[in-house]
Amino acid sequence: MKIESQTSALQLSVEQAIRQYLADLDGETPCNLFDTVIAEIEYPLIQTVLKHYNNNQSKTADCLGINRGTLRKKLKKYQLDN
Repeated sequence: MKIESQTSALQLSVEQAIRQYLADLDGETPCNLFDTVIAEIEYPLIQTVLKHYNNNQSKTADCLGINRGTLRKKLKKYQLDN
């Protein structure tokens, strides 16, 4: 559900990337596009926010709107828990 009337820069970037991805498929039907996009976005999102908060997991989890346990699972999944 879109509340704002203006499209954010982030939304425009995602739209452009998805359009390019679909064009690069050259007519092939994508499989599990939702899961693919989420997986591609989740890693850099977590990594960037974690760096922004100097590896403070509590602040990172708060910023992301997830609990610390969930963040820790994701950090382990992406091998960012070093």
